[in-house]
This record gives sequence, C-alpha cells and structure tokens, in this order.
Amino acid sequence: MPENAHVETIPHETPAAKPAPKDRFLGLRITPIMRRRLVNFARNRRGFWSLWIFLALFFLSLFAEFIANDKPLLIRYDGGFYIPVFVEYPETTFDGEFLTEADYRDPFVIELINKKGWMVWPLVRFSFDSINYDLKVPAPAPPSSVNWLGTDDQGRDVVARMIYGFRVSVLFGLTLTIVSAAVGVSIGAFQGFYGGLPDLLGQRFIEIWAGMPMLYLLIIMASVITPNFWWLLGLMLLFSWMGFVGVVRAEFLKARNLDFVRAAKALGVSDVKIIFKHVLPNATVATITFMPFTLAGSITTLTALDFLGFGLPVGSASLGELLNQGKANLHAPWLGFSAFAVVAIMLSLLVFIGEAVRDAFDPRKTF
Repeated sequence: MPENAHVETIPHETPAAKPAPKDRFLGLRITPIMRRRLVNFARNRRGFWSLWIFLALFFLSLFAEFIANDKPLLIRYDGGFYIPVFVEYPETTFDGEFLTEADYRDPFVIELINKKGWMVWPLVRFSFDSINYDLKVPAPAPPSSVNWLGTDDQGRDVVARMIYGFRVSVLFGLTLTIVSAAVGVSIGAFQGFYGGLPDLLGQRFIEIWAGMPMLYLLIIMASVITPNFWWLLGLMLLFSWMGFVGVVRAEFLKARNLDFVRAAKALGVSDVKIIFKHVLPNATVATITFMPFTLAGSITTLTALDFLGFGLPVGSASLGELLNQGKANLHAPWLGFSAFAVVAIMLSLLVFIGEAVRDAFDPRKTF
C-alpha cells in the first residue's frame, strides 16, 4: 500500500443500550419512580413481610381441598388409581353395596380399600361441613389429636372451617374491592373531569345514597331472599363504590386545569384518551393506596353480617358464624379464640400492607 494512501475508517456502531436487568421485573420496564416506590415499600419491614405472609396464607387456602378434606387425595385399589377429590366414585367401585358416593370415613369402606390397596389422606381429614360422628364427648368437643382445635356445636372440625372460611372471606373481599374500585374510579373520573352540573348532581346523589341504612336493607332482603355469596356481593357493591369516588374526583378536579390537559384538548385529543392515558395514572396512586383498607373493611363487613346471621347461607364456611358459636358456647373457649385469632391476624396483615403501600406512594419519601 502506498505511503500516501488515504484509509477511510468506518466508525464502530455500538448497539443501543439496553435497560439493566434490575430495570425490569416480569418483563416490564421499571421506571425510576416505580423503583423508588418499591424500595420504600421494602423498607417498611412490617408491611413487606405482612404481604408475603398474607400471600402465602391465601395461596395455601386456594388449595383447601388438598389440605382439609373428608376424601382421600389418592386411592390405589386393585391395580388402578382413583382421585376422589375430583371424581365421585360409587361404593360399588370398591366392591361395596351402594351405588351412592362412597363414604371414605366409613370403617366398612376403609376395610374394603385396604384389602386391595391404600389411601393417601390430606393433612386434615375433615372438610368444612364434615361432622365427626366418633366424638367421645358431646359437641362442641375440645381439641384432640383428631380435631386439633376441637369441633363446633355441630361436630364440625374447627381447623377445616377456619381454612375454608379464610378463603371465602379473602375472595369475597378481593372481588368486592376490585369491582368497587372500577365503578368508583369511573364515576369519580367522570365527575372530576367534566365538573359543573354532572359533578353537582353526582355529589348530591352520593350524599343521599350514602344515607341509606345498608344493614336495615340487608335485614329486610334476608327475610325475602335467601342470601348467598353473589347476592351479598351485589348488595354491598351498591354502597362500597362511594369510597373511591372522593379520592379520584379530587385528583381529576386538580388535574383538569393543568397545562398538559389544556394542551391535549387544544391538539384535539379526545376526552376518553385524556382521561385514561393522561389523568387517570395520577389518580391511580390514590386508588391503590386506598384499596388495602377497603379490602379489610369488606372482610370485616362480611364477618359482621355472618355473626349477626344475615350473611352467607347456614352451613357455609364462615368466620363470623364461628365467632357467633364462640359467643353462644362460652364453655368452649377454643371456638371464640380460634376465630378471633384468624380475623385479627388477617386484618392486621392487611392494615400493615396498606400502611406500607401508603408510605411507598408518598412523594415526600425518597431513597
């Protein structure tokens, strides 16, 4: 190559910088604001561990049928496998006499199965409605090796009823909280964004509706319709959404006159897009902060209604019904103490989580 030859160098193209692994969670990019909130939440050790404990308890309760059940998890009989938890087998399947579903706690059925196989039982051999007919003392029976926390006045296992009752209470509270938040946020956003006459009429309606005695309505309706899970959910939804309207409405009233909203309107952006894309994220902070306390209040209301006898149908897995039995059977303190412990722990965990979420979304708290 000649000495005076000119060599053109091509600049090396560096690949676009990718977010560091710590900037992503479950495939989603974490913004600096969200990272600050997560750090603030983790710094609240009481709320952080309360969240994990509550999630663990709730996750276990979702598989209550595999923890507490009066049916075996697995049966090996005459060379075949059977899963009574999912499938109902007649007694004749195990060389019995009846075509009805086998009673796996019946000594006769147990003997038939053990002759040609074996059974794997759950940790607690009772469901929430199973009655222990082999009690050696009148019900309510005290704690024993068979019934760890004793039985109620109908001979049903307290541990099983606590597990199933916890699941029903949390699922009821979560469903009510999510649906109430959706309804309340929508109404609050509409009132706050448009203001004027819609806001005035909406506030007057809420003031009148909030004065309706919900407990009296429940008592009246319970005398006409047999209450169930969905009936209670719908009736309580008529009142629970109002708690979210105030916080969302205040955020929209504050944001509707800000410069970025006026600029979006001047550019011809639709009201729906402004509400859901630009203003609603600011109101979401107040909504999320409010939700854990709403969840705790929903569970408390359901427990109170069950305690008074206007809640879930008789025989359902209910913590309030267990508390009522503890009140009616003061000579069996394990009933009241067990139900109180579950309700107190559950509500305490939710309150601690709510406090941690509130601190996490507080803009005054930094690293």
